[in-house]
Amino acid sequence: MKVIQKQRNSKMCIMCGLDNEYGVRAPFYTMEDGSVMTLFSYREQHQSYPGRVHGGLISSMLDEMGLRALWAKELSEESFGVTLSMQTKFRKPVPYDQVILGRGLIVKDSPRFCTAEVALYNMDRTLLANGTVNYLKLTAEEIAGDVSAHEELCYLIEDNTKEIDF
Repeated sequence: MKVIQKQRNSKMCIMCGLDNEYGVRAPFYTMEDGSVMTLFSYREQHQSYPGRVHGGLISSMLDEMGLRALWAKELSEESFGVTLSMQTKFRKPVPYDQVILGRGLIVKDSPRFCTAEVALYNMDRTLLANGTVNYLKLTAEEIAGDVSAHEELCYLIEDNTKEIDF
């Protein structure tokens, strides 16, 4: 599937923050079908049991992909929101130090709310975890006061990813 554009990374987000030493630092891509995709690896610091990623960090990535799916749908990084509810299903252990493929797609959208279907796969396309996330759309100012979303989402590092096999 073709990549339409790369999305920005933030400074400190646990999933995409490039300045967060404990973060995942995942890149995200807007895809031609309106979904968002990512190729990333968790690290040993993200484990629960040895060899397995902590369920909270798995859920965090699913949550991150859900709102980024809205950016992919709208072809804009101007929409924000907060998570209202999330249902996660853990299908298989998620390993660290292996490439994981993530995909998110908006399945319902209204002026105030949206719902995303999200999933993580290994490189053999085995489903590892998936879920449904519901968001309340808010402006960046409504969420974080005087924090500038543009200042926080400040990194756009192109990496020449043109397609992701899915």
